[in-house]
Amino acid sequence: MEGKLVIISAPSGAGKTTIVRDLLGRGLKLAFSVSATTRPPRGKERNGTDYFFLSVQEFKRRIDNNEFVEWEEVYKDLYYGTLKSEIERIWADGCHVLFDVDVKGGLSLKRLYREKALAIFVMPPSVSELQNRLISRGTDSMEKIKIRVEKAHEELKMSGQFDEIIINESLEKATADAFRIVSDFLRG
Repeated sequence: MEGKLVIISAPSGAGKTTIVRDLLGRGLKLAFSVSATTRPPRGKERNGTDYFFLSVQEFKRRIDNNEFVEWEEVYKDLYYGTLKSEIERIWADGCHVLFDVDVKGGLSLKRLYREKALAIFVMPPSVSELQNRLISRGTDSMEKIKIRVEKAHEELKMSGQFDEIIINESLEKATADAFRIVSDFLRG
């Protein structure tokens, strides 16, 4: 089966991962595409479940071997990407692919898969709320949070290039909106 693709993108801290987890539990025949990255694991993250954690050298080797559908160097030597093998694995299992990717990666996937893909942008209620969420998450230094907030300003400008925008002011409403939008797309 060659299924569809659902892309969830947002600035860091906007709630995309929470929305993705909710969608996975809703019986929509969605399977999560595990991204590859060169960043170290955070907290209890596991290789092959949360990310494929690769060295910079291994990531570059896979780029050279054309193993990625899309990839980006987000910061110096900090790469993220989607392996072709992940999409093929999920489709072979008879499911649709669900992505939790950054904004540029989401737009790259949408350009590549066009009408087979639904690209959803999760919008924070404000940049100051986004900053508060990043601080309360407690996983990044203030320096990293400042960088993420600066990047968020640029990412918010790209929101209009997505098929749908969900404003995550209330998580309950945002997850309900995501479920409705994705259900409609998968049925269509």
